[in-house]
Amino acid sequence: MAKGIHSILFVLIIALLLNSCGRNVVFTDSEAMPGKTWKLANIPVFQIPVDDTISSNDIRFTIRTGSSYPYRNIFLFVNTTSPEGRSITDTLEYDLADESGNWLGKGFGDIHELNLPYKSAVFFPVKGSYQISVRHGMRIEDLKGVYDFGIRIEKSVK
Repeated sequence: MAKGIHSILFVLIIALLLNSCGRNVVFTDSEAMPGKTWKLANIPVFQIPVDDTISSNDIRFTIRTGSSYPYRNIFLFVNTTSPEGRSITDTLEYDLADESGNWLGKGFGDIHELNLPYKSAVFFPVKGSYQISVRHGMRIEDLKGVYDFGIRIEKSVK
């Protein structure tokens, strides 16, 4: 009898943990790169619907690369446009591997996934659809070894 109660309690705890994990997620999306190559003309555009202008948010990108990615870093041009049409562009550089060539983040087999922090404690000042577009800023047109690129917005943890 006690074993049955422990099993039920265990299942309830797991269900509670799984349910609470995604509670702070505001938006998440990703775009696969055809042929595992991020072409300069392929600009992922994310439409973020915003209803909450009070909570602060953390924004990060996720990039998945393969071992064929030829560099240890990546440059990104990030353009954010508000519902009113105002825009701002950021130029960012992220390390994907350390000086010895060891990939950062987590990986399995050929795939390496890295979360790239973009902005913390961001308030969206008006309701509506915000657009975030991201273009790679590397010196070649076809950036091989990029499987996909994504964005994740979560409410800031206080």
